[in-house]
Amino acid sequence: MNRSASNDTPISACDLLVVGAGPAGLAAATQAASQGIDTVLIDEQPAPGGQIYRAVNATPLRDRRILGEDYWHGLALLEPFARSGARHVAGAMVWAMNRLEEEGGFEVAYTADGQTRLLHTRHVILATGAQERPFPIPGWTLPGVITAGAAQILLKTAGVVPSGPTVLAGGGPLLYLLAWQYLNAGVRIDAILETTPPGRWRQALPHAWGFLRSAYLAKGLKLLRAVRAGVPIVSGVTAIEALGEEGALQQVRYSAQGRSHTVPAEQLLLHQGVVPNSNLSRAIGAEHAWSERQDCWEPVVDAWGASSVSGVTIAGDGAGIAGAMAAEHRGRLAALHAAMSLGKIDKARRDDEVRPHQRALARASRGREFFETLYRAPDTFRRPTGDTIVCRCEEVTAAQVRETARLGCQGPNQMKSFLRCGMGPCQGRFCGLTVTELIADEQGRHPRDVGYYRIRFPIKPVTLGEFATLPQTDASRDAVIRIRK
Repeated sequence: MNRSASNDTPISACDLLVVGAGPAGLAAATQAASQGIDTVLIDEQPAPGGQIYRAVNATPLRDRRILGEDYWHGLALLEPFARSGARHVAGAMVWAMNRLEEEGGFEVAYTADGQTRLLHTRHVILATGAQERPFPIPGWTLPGVITAGAAQILLKTAGVVPSGPTVLAGGGPLLYLLAWQYLNAGVRIDAILETTPPGRWRQALPHAWGFLRSAYLAKGLKLLRAVRAGVPIVSGVTAIEALGEEGALQQVRYSAQGRSHTVPAEQLLLHQGVVPNSNLSRAIGAEHAWSERQDCWEPVVDAWGASSVSGVTIAGDGAGIAGAMAAEHRGRLAALHAAMSLGKIDKARRDDEVRPHQRALARASRGREFFETLYRAPDTFRRPTGDTIVCRCEEVTAAQVRETARLGCQGPNQMKSFLRCGMGPCQGRFCGLTVTELIADEQGRHPRDVGYYRIRFPIKPVTLGEFATLPQTDASRDAVIRIRK
């Protein structure tokens, strides 16, 4: 049976640590534990499921039709995980990893309930999932403006939905999925501002055959028909601005077909796709490369998810966006590779057991090229201008970043010294891609040549109180005594 760990009985060691309890992490932990591997799964949320299956066993929404059957598929992952024997540490944040050169493996620091613990592990699978791409528009820091993913969290975990004039803006499957779920819940949506450029379907057409043979076709057509029947959709939107006074969103101004329009709004939900959540993989030193198809950085991994750092495997959308079903199968591949690396199975057994998962992964990935081309975020929204806030933590504008780039700033790390962008609590999650692209845009360079922030531990804010709970050693006590003397 699955065992939940508590701070009263902290875990000090394991063979395999899985970070993240979304579809990839759940599948990886279950598969690994079934191979006889001492497995620990650590996740920040109080219950497993990740973003796509968030609160699947605790959501207040009892009507399955609201969120759709794809959401409830998450229950099929929870039961095998609960029986697997893997240990689950919920509500815990991994904030540092250190390679143990002499002993081998890694020392991992995580906090839970205000306490910091150290865990020694021989192998790590990162299943940190995706995050929404930054969507910096004028006024996006106003109360009432949030991402579609954040709105979906409120819906799944608390059944909270908008009550006033509501506008959705951007592009991509998640935007329309949220609109469909809102309609199922009886929510009125005043408009969808579609930013996908007209004619983009022509670029996606060469990939249509894979899409036509995929499971996406029937589901997508059903969803689009329902949304188009229930929501006014404005196509070809080229500019969006959130307007408000006294700290609240009041209107949304947008441009389409060469004309400007203003509509009342109390909620504006933004979305222009998702990108890998890579801060942890960057901090441990894994190699990353720029994806031309998705305009973002991705960890460099092989077919098993193995990264450039020995002993670290990356599974699911954290290794490259491919969707929930693909993430599940990539988690199983990563677990089988870890089992071989740990000596639990040999190569022949790994290659034999992996075949059905490889076939399932191929089916789940079919049609992705069509979506990626069709909904590729437009340059105008990825590369803002003027006084639009780029770094929310330090309130740095696009104009400031562009001006600093024109002065000769060569990359995001140097930009930190000039403007402090990327030095706030989010450590660049909200601004990193935008800063890279703005420097590239101003200097006529490719984003891959500009680079990204150098991410250091701790990758998320840790309080002094949490630091103080780190286990003490004789060496650390002696060091403090010497300093006092």
